[in-house]
Amino acid sequence: MQELQTTYHKTPIGIAKITGDKNGIQSLTVLKDDAISDELLKASTPICLQECVVQLEEYFNGKRASFNLTVNPKGTDFQIKVWKSLLKIKYGKTTTYLAQSKTLGDVKAIRAVASANGKNPLWIIIPCHRVIGSDGSLTGYAGGIWRKKWLLVHENPMKQQTLF
Repeated sequence: MQELQTTYHKTPIGIAKITGDKNGIQSLTVLKDDAISDELLKASTPICLQECVVQLEEYFNGKRASFNLTVNPKGTDFQIKVWKSLLKIKYGKTTTYLAQSKTLGDVKAIRAVASANGKNPLWIIIPCHRVIGSDGSLTGYAGGIWRKKWLLVHENPMKQQTLF
């Protein structure tokens, strides 16, 4: 059995914790508390996680709109189906939980879909932050609404119009 590797990386929305092995990235979450030792932040990144760190940096620097990583999230068949559907939401766009449920073929599964989104272990890579309430509200995000808002603004900044 392959041992999971972990690395920590500072991002604009907090310290990212990335875990994975040669089979792919299993989780990418942002710690709610930045109280982490400098030793952990400065530790070398395991080879199997280096490309994830590079792509995450590119994303936060506005140079990457999608990720090209091998991922290996752990979940039920239903959760994995829901997470795969999230990958179809284009950068800078949003959808609703209701629309996602319809896409998956069962409008009545809206709560189950929302619950699966909430259990997404690959924040940002699998963009659950792009799912909003039918009324346009920023409902539900495991990392907190302020992070969801930050990510959506990052992906779709207001462009200043020129007068001339």
